[in-house]
Amino acid sequence: MITIEIKGLNLENIKKISKLKNEEDYFLNYRIDSFKKFKEQKDPDFGPKYKINYDNIIYYKSVQDDIKKDWKSVDSSIQEEFNGLGVIESEKELDGIGIQYESEVIYHNMLKEVEDKKVIFTSIDDAIKKYPELVKKYFGKLVSNSDNKFAALNSCVFSGGSFIYVPKNTILDRPLQSYFRINSKLMGQFERTLIIVDDNSSLHYIEGCTAPTYSESSLHAAVVEIYVGKNSHCRYSTVQNWAVNVNNLVTKRALVLENGVMEWIDGNIGSLNTMKYPSCILKGDNSMGSCITISLATKGQFQDTGSRMIHIGKNTKSKIISKSIALNGGNATYRGKIDIKKQALNSEASLKCDTLILDDESRSDTYPVNINQNNSSNIYHEATISKISEENLLYLMSRGLDYEKAMELIILGFIENFKEELPVEYAVELNRLIKQVL
Repeated sequence: MITIEIKGLNLENIKKISKLKNEEDYFLNYRIDSFKKFKEQKDPDFGPKYKINYDNIIYYKSVQDDIKKDWKSVDSSIQEEFNGLGVIESEKELDGIGIQYESEVIYHNMLKEVEDKKVIFTSIDDAIKKYPELVKKYFGKLVSNSDNKFAALNSCVFSGGSFIYVPKNTILDRPLQSYFRINSKLMGQFERTLIIVDDNSSLHYIEGCTAPTYSESSLHAAVVEIYVGKNSHCRYSTVQNWAVNVNNLVTKRALVLENGVMEWIDGNIGSLNTMKYPSCILKGDNSMGSCITISLATKGQFQDTGSRMIHIGKNTKSKIISKSIALNGGNATYRGKIDIKKQALNSEASLKCDTLILDDESRSDTYPVNINQNNSSNIYHEATISKISEENLLYLMSRGLDYEKAMELIILGFIENFKEELPVEYAVELNRLIKQVL
């Protein structure tokens, strides 16, 4: 197994990454411009206080020189690692799967019947080579390289990630899935995902993420751009179980056209610090957006998550459901924005924010921004903060459950409406992860 590694953030290394990928000047220049933007950007003035030594991060690491379509062709040590995670076992339930290890996609496979529908599902690097004009049309248009510090960072060192194009009038019966794995200490992963669901089509995309624990911090700074065409539907489901040494700083945004529907199902269990706010820009009339999130923060963790819904078209609707759990001194915070523009007449938005705090050492803050710029639209906001009552615990324990099982049952009930939206195998995995934390 031959390994290529690039450490440190500078113009020379950015050019090396582009050269390794044999990119045309368009993307090299985009990277160079993004590096300038990164140096101009300041750190966010909100959220967790993270410390990142950008010169100490590994920005690119590859362990094989091409994408395999046969899992048996992947290095045996990597096979063992992923077999232990159960990723490959889930392939039989999918229309296609991609696996990224460190900086590159190492395995990709899609059913022939899906290929026959002219669906494109590949890595962003492969798409740049094979479909350059299609990529250029959408890449960086929804999340610009000046959007925020970490979008700028991703834009200058991006590697791997998924590219999906679903043609007009195409329905996929089963999900497409990508899985991302950081396996090295001080590793940075900067995947770039671009999804286009053309008119009258539908897609369910599933993402999973993991990393082992090291004493040195790792960095995950992804960008996701999704375009939902007229009368189309996209669902993006993810459960991220990064290790507690990973800073997870992600920008996710969708543009939704007339009668389109975008659904974010977003789970955050691990990571040292998380800043992630999946967003919908409801541009088309009668478009809809929803985001259901769960964040669990334990000792040393700061989960700063939520959603943003921007209403532009008439008769648009959005729904945000946020479930936060804090225990053992963790911080699980909601931060979000609903903005109904003046021209978005007869629109409706709802926010339900529920927090469960399990002890006196933990914390949760809520930072909602609700803006309604016309008189024909409505915003509904409901929020609760609660602790597990001794009465409920005693009742369950009187029915034969021990303290840990009773606590587990209450927490799983608290996040039930989130679990209902997940594929079965992800719901089972979520149960396992929560039990592990407790």
